[in-house]
Amino acid sequence: MTMTLYCFGESGNAYKAALPLSLSGLGWRAQKVDFFGGETRSDAYRSEVNEMGEAPVLVDGETRLTQSGVIQMYISEKSGKFGGTTPEEAREIMRWVFWDNHKLSSQAGMLRFLMNFLPEDKRPQEVIAFTQGRLKAAYTVLNAHLQGRDWIVGTGPSNADFSCCGYLFYLEPFGFDRAEWPEIDRWLGNIQSLDGWKHPYDLMPGSPADRA
Repeated sequence: MTMTLYCFGESGNAYKAALPLSLSGLGWRAQKVDFFGGETRSDAYRSEVNEMGEAPVLVDGETRLTQSGVIQMYISEKSGKFGGTTPEEAREIMRWVFWDNHKLSSQAGMLRFLMNFLPEDKRPQEVIAFTQGRLKAAYTVLNAHLQGRDWIVGTGPSNADFSCCGYLFYLEPFGFDRAEWPEIDRWLGNIQSLDGWKHPYDLMPGSPADRA
């Protein structure tokens, strides 16, 4: 049975699920979520798709999963990939997934939204400056960890990589310049070299160009 991923191209959190799905060899299809049209805030979406009013959502028969980290775990269970080869690796992968959710993607996602998807006169400059400072600290941690490593954990790509890269391929300005972080830049290149890698706007339906 083909799985369905409710997602949209602008969402880095959805990309964290779509990318490992694409690389896993599992059968899946993308179902566009009209986030900017208010779909996730509708009663129908909350009652039929996700009570939390969020994307991504993965549906596999009777199984319905939300939150990108949980979806990544399920993909690993189904495919045998990206979840680590030992209990120690699995725990280390989850450590980086949790770190990303708290320190990196949560900040990057909010900042990218504030700087690109709000009307210019409604962008809170003090919040933007504060968040950019927090993100610089996170980039520093990740850049240092990647010195001498091709992947965040172990010798191959894992959910740690797919979680932490979630927002870093987007070109909209949010204070991240790959050239300023050479280890992160090299690591992102490793991800891009994976057979089947696609940019978020190519992997999932929806992009700012659709609303231009």
